[in-house]
Amino acid sequence: MKKFTVDRIEGNKVVLVGDDGVSVNLDLASIPKNTRKKLKDGDVLRFEDNSCFLDRRETADRKKRIEALMREVFKD
Repeated sequence: MKKFTVDRIEGNKVVLVGDDGVSVNLDLASIPKNTRKKLKDGDVLRFEDNSCFLDRRETADRKKRIEALMREVFKD
């Protein structure tokens, strides 16, 4: 299983960043239609058994960690 974060969507391409920091550009059409319609920057995609899934739990966990770090950095 591999996890990637959606960095951005540019036209018909999606730019993903792996946990190792390596970027991958994919045709948006290669993402399953039901996932592609919901996809946005910051989402975590899990690739497993030749399938792609939106990992909502991991996306929410990462968002919470980032928000906590930002509060710490920008606290008064």
